[in-house]
Amino acid sequence: MRKRQLGSSDLMVSEISLGSWMTYGGAVERERAEACVEKAFELGIDFIDTANVYSSGGAEEFLGEVLADRPRDSYVLATKLYFAMSDSDRGLSREQVFKQIDASLRRLRTDHVDLYQGHRYDWDTPLEETMEALTEVVRQGKARYLGFSEWPEEKIREAQSLDGVEHFVSSQPQYSMIWRGPERDVIPASRELGISQIVWSPLGQGILTGKYLPGEAAPSDSRAAHERMNYFMDRAGDQVLLERVQRLRPVAEELDLTMAQLAIAWVLREENVAAAIIGATRPEQVEDNAAASGVQLDAATLQRVDEILGDSVRWDPPASTPS
Repeated sequence: MRKRQLGSSDLMVSEISLGSWMTYGGAVERERAEACVEKAFELGIDFIDTANVYSSGGAEEFLGEVLADRPRDSYVLATKLYFAMSDSDRGLSREQVFKQIDASLRRLRTDHVDLYQGHRYDWDTPLEETMEALTEVVRQGKARYLGFSEWPEEKIREAQSLDGVEHFVSSQPQYSMIWRGPERDVIPASRELGISQIVWSPLGQGILTGKYLPGEAAPSDSRAAHERMNYFMDRAGDQVLLERVQRLRPVAEELDLTMAQLAIAWVLREENVAAAIIGATRPEQVEDNAAASGVQLDAATLQRVDEILGDSVRWDPPASTPS
């Protein structure tokens, strides 16, 4: 498993990160979830990403339990805050930053996280208040570095320009062959500002694995068919997209790759990407995804991908950009 430096920090993270959204501590049974974590460490994946809101704290609790016996310096642990944890607990205010970091640390059974991330931009709280509070968290030793997810470019630049505060080292956007919005502004700004990407959904919510076939119902064991895991699956019914994804299969086969490995290698071709987050529900998926680390795609392959996908590629702005 190859590693990459995370922005301007001294953190070296595995190119593949194990995520926990909608899986661990929630929809995936305990034994299988533990097997996925075990397989990740076996393969050299040492970067674990979670959030307080995942399974309403359940993901952090699960990770706190399964990581308890591992040396704290043997993995890089990232969590997030912003989304509602109760009717009154939401956002990035000073009060919430202090409250949520302590709650996350309790669930994770640790005295610090390596990366603390604002899960979305909080338009109801002054940016200075948010950054000052996050800075205190770092200086208290409760987090080593700071990051954000789905922030608009202008707020990224504004945060990095503030004096007397800790600055961001990571960005966590949705990014894949079929979702390339970050290429327009977030990635160029990040290169300039010492920020790396930790991308979520590199498999396009599973669409890029090729398991969703044109004209057929979603497989019974897929996210699209799961009542608790089918968020962001609106494109699983896009027949043109599904047909084009099937045309990627020969590209992968010629390279002796699975469809998932091709999709993850495509994301990792971008030097500003430090890691791709995978959301495995079985240890076999962890093993398959991890094999994408180190795969190099040549210019001809990248051009074929672009030609096949055509106008099925979306260029949406960050999720917390006001409409």
